Amino acid sequence: MKTKPTLISHHLCPYVQRAVIVLTEKGVDHERVYIDLADKPAWFTQISPLGRVPVLTVGRDVLFESQVIAEYLEEVTEGSLHPADALAKARHRSWIEFGSETLKAIGTFYRANAAEFETARAALADRFNRIGGEISGPYFSGAEFRMIDGVWGTIFRYLDVFDTIEDFRLHEPNGPVAEWRSAVMARPSVMNAAPGDYSRRLRQFLLARNSHISTLIRDRATGKRTAVTRVSS
Repeated sequence: MKTKPTLISHHLCPYVQRAVIVLTEKGVDHERVYIDLADKPAWFTQISPLGRVPVLTVGRDVLFESQVIAEYLEEVTEGSLHPADALAKARHRSWIEFGSETLKAIGTFYRANAAEFETARAALADRFNRIGGEISGPYFSGAEFRMIDGVWGTIFRYLDVFDTIEDFRLHEPNGPVAEWRSAVMARPSVMNAAPGDYSRRLRQFLLARNSHISTLIRDRATGKRTAVTRVSS
């Protein structure tokens, strides 16, 4: 790319990580600027119509929404993070959208109170179960790392932190999702897509939710045990 782009980011945003992974895989030299979404600077609100990150600036041009940014980078750089076959590419894009919906389910999960928690947990686990049958391994569709793998890497990063709180049984420990997760999270572009203090920041964020998850974190820190009513797997 002739113009060095700038990615406007937030430390915890999985959609920012999605863009970073593509930038890294494509070898695009770029700058990254982090902002506080709770106190958005005026210059950001002026250039971001939706008020969300990521935003990619390329010279005077502004792109917003993570998948739009990812597809733009795919088009203007060599190589491809999508399959060549049109139907396979469309299938990948379908499961990328499923990944975006799974991020919403993660939000429901970590915001749930004690009464809502098991329903939210089961709904999230069902999403991992649903995609499990689609995986070829070691990545989503074989040996090639694709854009969809990066998208799900941003989802698995949440699970890495959730696992330090409790075993929520979100997927089978030795099943296809676990194997896929292991391969994706070992990819350098995925490993380095979030800041080094991501886990600490996410735990602080979760603690502030006043949810069942925040109670579990506090109880773990004090040695208490919170009872959770669960359905059988």
